[in-house]
Amino acid sequence: MDGVDGTLVEFGGSEGQLSITVRAHVHRPFSLEFAHELLALNTPGSNELHRAAVAGNALASLYAGVVNDLLTSGHVAPAEVIAVGAHGQTVRHCPGEFDGVGYTLQLNNPALLAERTGIDVIADFRSRDVAAGGQGAPLVPAFHRAAFGQPGETVAVLNIGGISNLSVIEKDGATVGFDCGPGNVLMDHWCQLHRGEAYDRNGAWAASGTVDPTLLTAMQHDAYFALPPPKSTGRDLFNSIWLDRCLRQAVSASTVTSKDVQASLAELTAWCCEQSVLRHAPDATRLLVCGGGAYNGNLMHRLAARLTNLQVESTARHGLPADQVEAVAFAWLARAWVHRHAGNVPAATGALGSRVLGALYPAA
Repeated sequence: MDGVDGTLVEFGGSEGQLSITVRAHVHRPFSLEFAHELLALNTPGSNELHRAAVAGNALASLYAGVVNDLLTSGHVAPAEVIAVGAHGQTVRHCPGEFDGVGYTLQLNNPALLAERTGIDVIADFRSRDVAAGGQGAPLVPAFHRAAFGQPGETVAVLNIGGISNLSVIEKDGATVGFDCGPGNVLMDHWCQLHRGEAYDRNGAWAASGTVDPTLLTAMQHDAYFALPPPKSTGRDLFNSIWLDRCLRQAVSASTVTSKDVQASLAELTAWCCEQSVLRHAPDATRLLVCGGGAYNGNLMHRLAARLTNLQVESTARHGLPADQVEAVAFAWLARAWVHRHAGNVPAATGALGSRVLGALYPAA
């Protein structure tokens, strides 16, 4: 919930040898007020329908500004762009719950985005997978396979955003993926709460603390970590209420310092990612890391210390900077829709089969 990343992407080559060229990358941060409103919409509150609709309009307007910046930076006219892939902002993620189908909800207004940009917009990528019995997440494994898969080598790709998710591309191309657990979400929350900063830059605050074993154990006991894939999660589970409950359960709760909590949260993220790799990618020799967590030096150090048999490195060493991978992934998913190719990996989401993901909002 830090802002919007947009990429202008040119795809070439064949499906088996896809070339990816990022012509431009733009980041626009959310205002503090807008980020707080999005966070508030993650939980039940007053006048939700109205507030969600207004937030969707604001997000689409922000998207339109990013698109225009990308066109300017890339020296490209709107007519040259085939489609915009617009994911939206996830505020509720409850697949399979309540009525056996459940839902996943991303705030957006793709019709407004199509009006503002004059470009076809592909949006609502997750709901078709949920309708087919899947989790609707993670959706990046198919792209990770296209971008980073290597014949004859098992490749593990770890995306550390708010939530961490792992893709495992086997030597023969078989692919699985799932959400490991928290990524930056709890660390960012704790840093904002105690330091008034949006995130722990380079993990320096966490590095200054000491992991508290009783708190770490309390957090590790959550049932989510033992669930087999396919599985997905989000702020619906890993939030301030969850963390407060773990703090109350820890024997040391009355004496642990705020920086030690931050160190323990970093260790939790490293631990759940390590466990996921060991269980599901035992023969991988490299772990490619993307997302904001790849810029957290302390977290990357903790991962490398836990996974001593793997080379832990940023996706930047393989052609895509870590902060661009997810935006490129949804451009790729929009391209998949245009070609009517499946965008999901049933082994990752649990869907009944491969599905074309997304819905078209044509330009005027």
